Amino acid sequence: MPTAPHPAAAPIGAALGPGLLVVLGLLAAVAPFGIDLYLPAFPAIARELDTSATGVQLTLTGFLVGIMLGQLVFGPLSDRIGRRLPLLIGSVVLILASAAAVLAPNLGVLVAARVLQGLAGAAGMVLGRAIISDLATGAVAARAMSLMMIVSGVAPVVAPLIGGALAAPLGWRGVLAVLFAIALVMLGAVVWGVRETLPADRRAQLSASRRAQGSPMRRLASRQYLGHTIAFAAAFTVMMAYISASPFLYQSMLGANELQYGLLFGANALALVATSAVSARLVTRFGPRTLARIGLGGVAAGSLVMLGAALLAASPWVLAAAVFVVVASLGFVMGNVTALALSAVPGAAGTASALLGALQFGCAAVASPFVSIGGERTALPLAIIMVAASAIALVAFACGRVRPAAAASTNA
Repeated sequence: MPTAPHPAAAPIGAALGPGLLVVLGLLAAVAPFGIDLYLPAFPAIARELDTSATGVQLTLTGFLVGIMLGQLVFGPLSDRIGRRLPLLIGSVVLILASAAAVLAPNLGVLVAARVLQGLAGAAGMVLGRAIISDLATGAVAARAMSLMMIVSGVAPVVAPLIGGALAAPLGWRGVLAVLFAIALVMLGAVVWGVRETLPADRRAQLSASRRAQGSPMRRLASRQYLGHTIAFAAAFTVMMAYISASPFLYQSMLGANELQYGLLFGANALALVATSAVSARLVTRFGPRTLARIGLGGVAAGSLVMLGAALLAASPWVLAAAVFVVVASLGFVMGNVTALALSAVPGAAGTASALLGALQFGCAAVASPFVSIGGERTALPLAIIMVAASAIALVAFACGRVRPAAAASTNA
């Protein structure tokens, strides 16, 4: 059964204007803020709540688990009832969970609040990708994903700086109060900045198409979707391994203080923003697959340099330089691989985005605790994880290659 024309043919400035991309970027920024903002306050949390570094690490792991579960909830739900209502629900729950985190009397309550924060904050991430998929495909969608990453990429730049600056005068509760304020902003952004991109008539058309042609959910098992989804999750695991180990790498090994840590962390995030901007500019010329291949090569090369430096006990600055290359290369990967994955399941963008995001944060949650298994003075576990994840990303990306006829439409 024919369906209504997809708005992907419209220029990005029409269906996906700058205002909407900024809002979607802000929604996607909830996760990096929730991860990065309070990292400099880890020692203070351990002292006040009388727990160990491993105990504090559970608050980060809990947040990642919450994001993983939340995407599995909000993605399929949005395919059935639309995008806007789940975004509103997620925003309200995020406000309540953020307030609970600020007032947490002990570690158990804090971990529970962080799980709920992650679950609710996942709405902005999974539905931002789905909204772009509703409005565009191919190179247009890849460009939109990369531009959204520029906006959301500002979060890792400013979050450690804000956290480092506020940790001493306000304490860790004051730092977490910033997340409460971000939750309020998220609600306002959804109310005033996001329209419904999957209205009832469009959902009815998709349902009729599924009955006539078979469910597009079968495409979730396709090589194109699985290959690019696994490549995305593995590349993000590289990023999360670095983020989890960054306090040890910069503060313990390089001797940086809290403010210097924020500056070093921010420099890498700025590199990610810059390469995402370059990717958005070049994608209509070279196609998302070519740029993603270049980015994955840079990730693998930087990870191998890091492994060699760790094995040879080279200067920590060599490690820092290798990390810079890895993070910068990811700007060519994340938006393009996401667009390639979602283009394989056009009739179930919410569910496809949810599974992509769940695997993304599930892999990150599993890998993150192992980066410090060798102690605070070695980067070898981090380097091993980064090399292994980058290798998986390369293999999965190669397996996700589609036939030339299909690839032409994907890169269009």
